[in-house]
Amino acid sequence: MKILLLGSGGREHALAWKIAQSKLTDKLYVAPGNAGTASVAENVDMGAEDFDSIGRFVIENHINMVVVGPEAPLVAGITDYFEQNPALSKITVIGPSKYGAQLEGSKEFAKQFMQRHHIPTAAYKAFNRDHVEDGIAFLRTLKAPYVLKADGLAAGKGVLIIEDLTEAEHELREMLGGMFGDASSTVVIEEFLSGIECSVFALTDGKDYVLLPEAKDYKRIGEGDKGLNTGGMGSISPVSFADETFMKKVEDRIVRPTIQGLYEEKIDYKGFVFFGLIKVGDEPYVIEYNARMGDPETESVMLRLENDLVELFQATADGTLGKQVIRKDPRYAVSVMLVSGGYPEHYEKGKVINGLDQVQGSVIFHAGTALKNGQVVTSGGRVMTVSSYGNTKDEALQQSFENAKKISYEGMYFRRDIGFDLK
Repeated sequence: MKILLLGSGGREHALAWKIAQSKLTDKLYVAPGNAGTASVAENVDMGAEDFDSIGRFVIENHINMVVVGPEAPLVAGITDYFEQNPALSKITVIGPSKYGAQLEGSKEFAKQFMQRHHIPTAAYKAFNRDHVEDGIAFLRTLKAPYVLKADGLAAGKGVLIIEDLTEAEHELREMLGGMFGDASSTVVIEEFLSGIECSVFALTDGKDYVLLPEAKDYKRIGEGDKGLNTGGMGSISPVSFADETFMKKVEDRIVRPTIQGLYEEKIDYKGFVFFGLIKVGDEPYVIEYNARMGDPETESVMLRLENDLVELFQATADGTLGKQVIRKDPRYAVSVMLVSGGYPEHYEKGKVINGLDQVQGSVIFHAGTALKNGQVVTSGGRVMTVSSYGNTKDEALQQSFENAKKISYEGMYFRRDIGFDLK
């Protein structure tokens, strides 16, 4: 089978690493990819949202399956593009329809969906630019801290949690005034839930589903979860508090009703559903849905998934996912993200990365890297993860930290406390 994977981050390198191991994979392309994906696949200089170029490439190279890594092409409707083009309609696309991708593309759509299907989530109201004062009035009815979410895609930066009411009112005006462009033309204000978070991942064929290994990621730039939000500074799987009792609640109250809701509403959805959860007391609530795998959670999840990923994708396409049984490596897997100096604010690119050949006993998943004059250089804020197995969480972390110290580039930074809040 010839497969095209879209995307260029750490999630895509981890997916490519797993896809390349499948006995069903004859040839793997990644568009546009990075310096890491080039080691397991052939990179194609083509944007993940350039649908016309993707379509031509698929036809010319006899591609059998397209796997969509990031959210933007899904929200823009790549699955619909293939279905509506006679020359492409028989190609398997792993990813929901444009309508289904609104689970991630619109916070308001997701909240309404959860309400319809009685899925536990925080109370909320949504406001657009014509109703700023109504939003201010609603804020004043809530207790601190105040949660403001841009309705649309904002590259993981569109959620603000603010302690001070005056500041929250100011930020609401800024968001509705265009802080995140069109993404914040509508803002969801919701009740703050206090608890500990984790990520749960389902793969669905639109009727049945399988659950992949769960994970926990760490969004803040600073140790102890301080400082600005990032795209993710590391991840760990399994999650100690996501025990059998908790996961039964998650499946009964959240996962199954979500998949059943997609089926009942006839929403075309063949792909990943990411459940961003929070445990409040002993009860799970949904913070958000994503229509794809998380990053950097994928880098840990793929280490623990023992199944052939392409077999799972084929079952997703065939509607036979209900016959699949997920097998998980019992060991811990952790991923420590190395980032550029200054990230998530201003940072420089093009820094030469040294020491990759010294790494032993870990898997390096590239995120913001590129090849330049035969050297691997930084090309983004989040540069790569050092991902490792261990019989315990601490053993896996120690392995990643030891190998992270072997890698160097100007301004390199990583958090040394991933997993600090887990037993």
